[in-house]
Amino acid sequence: MVNLAGPSQGWHLGAHMSVQAWWLALIGVSVINICAWILAGVLPLRRAAGDPALPTRRRQLLLSAPFVFGCAFRSVFPRADVQRICVVDSWLSAVAVGRTVAMIAELSFAAQCALLLRVLAVDTRKPLAYGISRAIVPLIVMAETFSWYSVVTTNYIGNTMEESTWATVALLMVIGLALVRPRLQGSMRAFVGQALWIIAGYFVFLATIDVPMYFNRWRGDSAAGARYLPIGAGFHDAATRWIVTMRLEDWRWEMLWMSLYFSFGVWISVSLIRAPYPPSVAASASAATPSPAPVTP
Repeated sequence: MVNLAGPSQGWHLGAHMSVQAWWLALIGVSVINICAWILAGVLPLRRAAGDPALPTRRRQLLLSAPFVFGCAFRSVFPRADVQRICVVDSWLSAVAVGRTVAMIAELSFAAQCALLLRVLAVDTRKPLAYGISRAIVPLIVMAETFSWYSVVTTNYIGNTMEESTWATVALLMVIGLALVRPRLQGSMRAFVGQALWIIAGYFVFLATIDVPMYFNRWRGDSAAGARYLPIGAGFHDAATRWIVTMRLEDWRWEMLWMSLYFSFGVWISVSLIRAPYPPSVAASASAATPSPAPVTP
């Protein structure tokens, strides 16, 4: 472990306190998120015996748990993978630990999104949307592979490919939800309409800010002649080296995306438990690939 925190005086003290305040805020939000998961998910489902959407809600509840609690863990032990920086001097701050938790959480969230689209595709008889729902989790598995490549080698090209894959999934979700929305009714139609705007905004963020940022980091490292870690040494480094720092300049970008991810992202996960699924959802959830809708004059 290496400690980069310098003397607590002048502007440096202010920066240190800013990072500490942000970290404590993340922990506070995580406590609220866990309470929301219990109040909006666990307790209502225990009283929802007559809900026709209960099987799907239970799946969403189980899938959201790794994401909610995974984000809480990452809020208590925040770290930046390639830089190996953290705020807590513990083996739980090791990048290998945090990346494993993140992988499980993100795959669970991807499965939540796929389940939403799958149920709606079956209910509205949209085979293309159903096909998209089947592709989401495999694509995120690929994204996680790219992420691990960056974690192990410290090469930002992996992060560039990871975020590009997430952008592809976001675009596919927009297409899938746009296909099913015209056949939906009432509150579910409104829910999907809001989801389309959120996912479209996420895609724009990835395409214009996140992906270019990682690409520029990779290009800068390449221009500087950076030497990347081999696979074996990289795994050992990710598991045994963490750098404790409270410097604002080290955390400035991480503070932005983590604040959004560990708050807004978790709220989306919880909202998928309470989505106003159509009445036929119980049968749809276990149905096979939807057949094409009959042609009506």
